[in-house]
Amino acid sequence: MAAFDIHRAIETLEREYPKWREPIVTRLARKKRDPFKVLISCILSLRTQDKTTKEVSQKLYALAETPQEMVKLSQDEIAEAIYPVGFYRNKAKQIKEICRILLDKYGGDVPDALESLLGLPGVGRKTANLVLTRGFNSQGICVDTHVHRICNRWSYVDTPSPEETEMALRKKLPSRYWQRINDLLVAFGQNVCRPLSPFCSRCPLGDICPRLGVDRHR
Repeated sequence: MAAFDIHRAIETLEREYPKWREPIVTRLARKKRDPFKVLISCILSLRTQDKTTKEVSQKLYALAETPQEMVKLSQDEIAEAIYPVGFYRNKAKQIKEICRILLDKYGGDVPDALESLLGLPGVGRKTANLVLTRGFNSQGICVDTHVHRICNRWSYVDTPSPEETEMALRKKLPSRYWQRINDLLVAFGQNVCRPLSPFCSRCPLGDICPRLGVDRHR
C-alpha cells in the first residue's frame, strides 16, 4: 500500500472547506480571539451538537464574558444558562471552578501552556490543544473523534485512541498543518467522512483513501 499523501489531502480539504459547515468553536474564535471564550465554549461543546453549543454560548456570554463576571454567577445560574448541553450541571460546576482558579492562580487570564490548561477542571488534551490553537494562535494538535477516526481511516496513523493519535501526529504530521488539521477534519467528518456509512461516492479524496475499517458507505 502506497503511503497516504497528506499534503494532497490537506490541500484538497482546504479547497473544499468553504462548502461545509464550520465547527462552532472555530466560528466563535474567528470573530474575536478570546482564550476564555474558546475554553468555555469547548467545554460546552463536549457531547453536544454545534447548534446547541452556539445557542447556549451566546446565552451564557450575555450574562458574563470574563472570569471576573462569570464567578459572580451562582452555579445554578450557569446551569440554567447552558441547559440543554450534555452534562450541563457538571459543566456548570466545572466552569465555576475554572473561573475561581483563573482568578486565584493566573490573575484572571487563561494560561497559555498545555500542562497548565490540563490542570483545569474538565480540561483534557483535546480542549487544551484547541485553546492553544484557536485561543492563542499557538502550536498544538487538537485530536477529537473525527481526527482520530479519519487519520486511521486514511492509514496515516495506526492508533487505538485519540491521545495516541495526537502523539503519532506530533511525530509525523508536518508542523505547518498542526493548527489547521482539527478544523479541516471536523468539518470533513461531519459533512462527508461520517463515522457510519460515509459518503465515499462524493468524497474529494476517494481516489487516495484506502477506507480502512469502512464496512458500509454511500
